[in-house]
Amino acid sequence: MHQIQIVKVEDSPMEVFVFEPPLAARGAGSVHPALILLQHLPVGHTGLENDEFTLHTAARFAEHGYVVAVPFLFHWWPKSADVQIKRDQSRDDRMRLDVQAAFALLEQRPDIDSRRIGAIGHCWGGRVAWLAACHLPQLAAAAIFYGGRVKVPMGAGPAPIELAAQIRCPIIGFFGDQDQNPPPSDVDDYAAALSAARVPHTFHRYREAGHAFQNFPTPERYRPEASEDAWAKVLAFFASELGAARVR
Repeated sequence: MHQIQIVKVEDSPMEVFVFEPPLAARGAGSVHPALILLQHLPVGHTGLENDEFTLHTAARFAEHGYVVAVPFLFHWWPKSADVQIKRDQSRDDRMRLDVQAAFALLEQRPDIDSRRIGAIGHCWGGRVAWLAACHLPQLAAAAIFYGGRVKVPMGAGPAPIELAAQIRCPIIGFFGDQDQNPPPSDVDDYAAALSAARVPHTFHRYREAGHAFQNFPTPERYRPEASEDAWAKVLAFFASELGAARVR
């Protein structure tokens, strides 16, 4: 189960789907780590309520003790607008505002330790997770699943890869060697940029996987073994960097 909260981003109402850990894990005085989950494309552009993969992913993290906020990144347009319009008109400055608003929503909650908030994204959201790491110095960890176009700016300003020196948290990445967005050569460049900026990072690559290998609603792309291996690794990463629920 989840709640839908509305926050204003430059006077544009943005839905944020908020998932909470099971009641049994939410004892009196307990504080939880939290995650900002950034959505993928294409299905979710019509509304998070239509995005089976993102909703399932958020619920699975909540089951592991995280409060999860999923901002609807395409609130700048009508839900019925064509996906290509949203791709073409998306801007990094707006995405920065969106992740900042999602972080602010989480950090004001009394059941969240604001020092233990991470970000994770798949596909389009993987790129936004990189941006979140660049623009949220308070972020404690970030996970990037096959995020493409990190080397390309959207709107005015530098490409996200050029902002690597601003990242203050460890990064974990998951990529398919058969992917073309990003191709393995781009992933090499991502790693080189993080190394040059002295950002702690670990990348996992899957030889038999392509793009969206965790996206179970698309059987032609889904790779169960790679997906579950990545699940185990990202849960271990966040457990190490963000910890478990604690009592104040």
